[in-house]
Amino acid sequence: MSRRKSRILAFQALYSYDMGKEPLEQLLKLEWANNSEGEGNSADTDSNDFARILIAGTINHIAEVDEKIKKHLSAKWEFDRVNKVSLAVLRISVFQILYQKETPATVVIDEAIAIVKKYGSDDAFKFINAVLDNIRKETELEKV
Repeated sequence: MSRRKSRILAFQALYSYDMGKEPLEQLLKLEWANNSEGEGNSADTDSNDFARILIAGTINHIAEVDEKIKKHLSAKWEFDRVNKVSLAVLRISVFQILYQKETPATVVIDEAIAIVKKYGSDDAFKFINAVLDNIRKETELEKV
């Protein structure tokens, strides 16, 4: 399974977490990943492990991740208005930008856009790109 499929599994888990408040332990089982009809079906242990890292890391840092997202929403957007699909993709991506420095932010943003184009609303990719790019720029300035 590719890293993108791992990110898709993580996105699905975060969406489920937000919608149903599934416990972290349940999400980390990735039970839907073994569904032969599902997008993320695979017994690829490395990919499932990467998905678990994204899920656990994002949920364990959810307060910091959400604060970073809130800070970069435009004045006309309230956090509670963010579409749940977009929010799940944003959360995973912000976690990676903040805590997984070995993955370039541009790669994270490209992956987020690809996922939201497939699973989100028509123009959601523009919103995702704007928020993540602003976070990327801020993060790069903090390094200096």
